[in-house]
Amino acid sequence: MIALWLALLVGLGAATAARGTAYADDFNLSGTESARALELLEQASPDQAGDTGQIVIHSENGPVTDAAVEQRVKPMLAEVAELPHVLSVTGPYDEAGAAQIAPDGTIAFATVQFDGLAQDVPIPDIEKVIDTAQEIDGDGLQIELGGQVIQQASSEIGGTAELIGVAAAAVILFLVFGSLFASLMPILVALFGVGVGITAIGQLSHLMSLSTIAPTLAALIGLGVGIDYALFIVTRYRNNLKSGIAPEEAAVRALNTSGRAVLFAGGTVVIALLGLLVLGVSFLAGMGIGAAVTVLATVAAAITLLPAALGVLGTRLLSRRERRLLAEQGPSASHAQEGFWGRWSHLIARRKALFGFVATAMIVLLALPALSLRLGSSDAGNDPESSTTRQAYDLLAEGFGPGSNGPLLLVAELGADSDAQALQALATTVEQTPGVAAVSAAPVEPGSPLGMIQVIPASSPQDVETSELIERLRDDVIPQAESGTSMQVHVGGATAIFDDFADVLTGKLPLFIGVIIGLGFLLLLIAFRSVVVPLTAAVMNLVAAAASFGVLVAVFQWGWGSELIGAGPGGPVEAFLPVIMLAILFGLSMDYQVFLVSRMHEEWHHTRDNARAVTVGQAETGRVITAAALIMIFVFAAFILEGQRVIAEFGVGLAAAVAIDAFLIRTVLVPAVMHSLGDSNWWLPGWLDRILPHLSVDPADEPLPTAEVEEPPAELVSRR
Repeated sequence: MIALWLALLVGLGAATAARGTAYADDFNLSGTESARALELLEQASPDQAGDTGQIVIHSENGPVTDAAVEQRVKPMLAEVAELPHVLSVTGPYDEAGAAQIAPDGTIAFATVQFDGLAQDVPIPDIEKVIDTAQEIDGDGLQIELGGQVIQQASSEIGGTAELIGVAAAAVILFLVFGSLFASLMPILVALFGVGVGITAIGQLSHLMSLSTIAPTLAALIGLGVGIDYALFIVTRYRNNLKSGIAPEEAAVRALNTSGRAVLFAGGTVVIALLGLLVLGVSFLAGMGIGAAVTVLATVAAAITLLPAALGVLGTRLLSRRERRLLAEQGPSASHAQEGFWGRWSHLIARRKALFGFVATAMIVLLALPALSLRLGSSDAGNDPESSTTRQAYDLLAEGFGPGSNGPLLLVAELGADSDAQALQALATTVEQTPGVAAVSAAPVEPGSPLGMIQVIPASSPQDVETSELIERLRDDVIPQAESGTSMQVHVGGATAIFDDFADVLTGKLPLFIGVIIGLGFLLLLIAFRSVVVPLTAAVMNLVAAAASFGVLVAVFQWGWGSELIGAGPGGPVEAFLPVIMLAILFGLSMDYQVFLVSRMHEEWHHTRDNARAVTVGQAETGRVITAAALIMIFVFAAFILEGQRVIAEFGVGLAAAVAIDAFLIRTVLVPAVMHSLGDSNWWLPGWLDRILPHLSVDPADEPLPTAEVEEPPAELVSRR
């Protein structure tokens, strides 16, 4: 088995080295105005449909029109124009670029027209543009570059976050187990699973659309769940060894208990991630598929590679002290109920109303900022202050106004010669519209099917005022101009595309939530044969998501500490973040719910005593759940250090969600609610019990390990 995993990892790695990957950030927003505008541009003028970049020139010692400055800038622009994938460069010294010099004369920009969209231009070629332009930087001249294409090359993600997360996990596991082998085993198994998963989706990118963020998101989720899954199995295996069970049988029982829970928990994560397919957006579907493949690989590693490793190491997963005590004092039963978690579980049982109220109040307080959640897209204004894209953004805003960083493009379909006059009248009307800083209409050639108007908003691309301007143009200004003509005008441009993206996702969010909640409810209903348990889990998952969104709004939208983590000032939350986070959070929350409730259900099946089942289940899983949560928190939080706003949003949101879920919901609120509900927790109508398939997360027919079991049984115990 170990050889098979090594061969699989090496084979996929060799394929990746030979073929490379084909990640691409393709948006599929068919049916929106901005998509129609882009389609028209691609049909009529493919060159103009490519993305543009800006070379921003700031003269510190006088106007950019000085001869000394011009003699340095013009040769550089000519050299850039000859680089691969650059169609043309329109500089401030050209007749067509006369308006590209700011009123104060010290700031100007050149427009670089590329032959494709940002994701289609190779990063090495973009870097050539950056390096060539910045060769003249210095001696009183500041050269910065901006635009989607430049941002594509400036936002490459390193691998330091994974290393930091793994190191933190190793420290936590060593503190929990006190054994080097036991602490390294979950990490090694997770790394194998993540390695296979990421190399697999790299090859999958040749067959389907996977975004450039997909491997990072897959690594983030895969490391978190992979370490946790292996941790749960290793913990059960170690407990079995301490109970006097021989290593092979200890591994069998660990897989038959915690292994079942891992399969089920991993399945819920995969289902939640694949729920992104219902949105019908290829960009998000690729993210979901990439992450789901990696989670599947980590589950496979946990239930195949890990048992093989246990067979090699045997009792060495116990510390030397634990092995010595086992030899000297013999097997011992679990004392989980006598330690901190035992005392805590009894305290929750006695003061369930008080703890339930306090936990609920804290969650509501954290969730309150979510009421002002605003979806959109961050821009270069949220990049680190030291980055060239942020410097270019700030210089353009200073020289030409904040809206110059995200112009709108009105693309008009002209059906008659008179439509050209109507388009010119529209340009005049738009110029007088509140929220518009400047308007420039391109001349319409006779017989041309298209006309274009560039609109510079008075506000920055991510401001709510810009979204209101787009809505005003579409709902009021443009329909009046179209009246009585055959002209059809569509509002496009990058800012409008991201605005439409947010609207599309917001409209489909209820369907998405309904699908993942419904499927999760059905799975838990079958697994635990209870109506109340899955209903409680669904409510708790939504509560945890609301609280984590509240943290996201406070940090990234309100800007509470966003500058400190290199995420720039406050701005809208990324439009695609809620749906992806909901998928991930739903899956991760189900993990903890399954591990917690499966132990409760196991005890309930043996005793039919709800109070004992809830208390024992919490006492015996509290330590491992909180350890697993700490690992996930450190893994997710480490991704904040990547210096990418989007990745930092995932890191903060997921770390906060896991902390809320593990330390408030699973260890306080869920046990308090289950104590209050009593035997109703396990209620299932008879007719429903008869039609549901039988699927057991915990093998309740297997006797619980006791101190008296010193030798492995002669044959495997019966299982459902």
